[in-house]
Amino acid sequence: MAIVSLGKPEEAPKATAPQLEPAEVEVINLFVQFSHAFGQPRSVAEIYGLLFASPRPLPMDAFIERLSLSKGSASQGLKYLQDLGAIRSVYVGGDRRMHYEATTELRKLAGNFLRSQILTHFEDTESRLNHITAQAQSLPEEQMKHITERIKLLRRWERTGRHVLPFVLKMLGAA
Repeated sequence: MAIVSLGKPEEAPKATAPQLEPAEVEVINLFVQFSHAFGQPRSVAEIYGLLFASPRPLPMDAFIERLSLSKGSASQGLKYLQDLGAIRSVYVGGDRRMHYEATTELRKLAGNFLRSQILTHFEDTESRLNHITAQAQSLPEEQMKHITERIKLLRRWERTGRHVLPFVLKMLGAA
């Protein structure tokens, strides 16, 4: 059975690096690729990918070791994934450690992501746009006209987002 490290293909594996199965590496790399598209940290994608590929729940120290993560990075990644609803804690009899498994309900994952990562960013948009409008008053007239038009555009985008995202959440069944 072939075993490879998570490093890039051109990198030599570390002597003490934990080993992952080739299929695990590919699943993890797929989630890392997705994470780049959504601007999420690599370590979060690696944790989720390993849990997604694992046939049984894993304790935190297992992915710290297997993914060569720091305890802090693993802890932050776990908290983020739990808050997102992407993983859940699971009791494993005979082991006092907390174990985790990936949740796989796409509607729930997408809905939670949109709610926590997109919709919450609209909350302070109005006050920020008001602040920008006030700041623009001190600009030379040509710049002020330009930025005022851009602010109007941003306000339209914000209104559209506020109307469309709840509809998308409802379509996902996550409203």
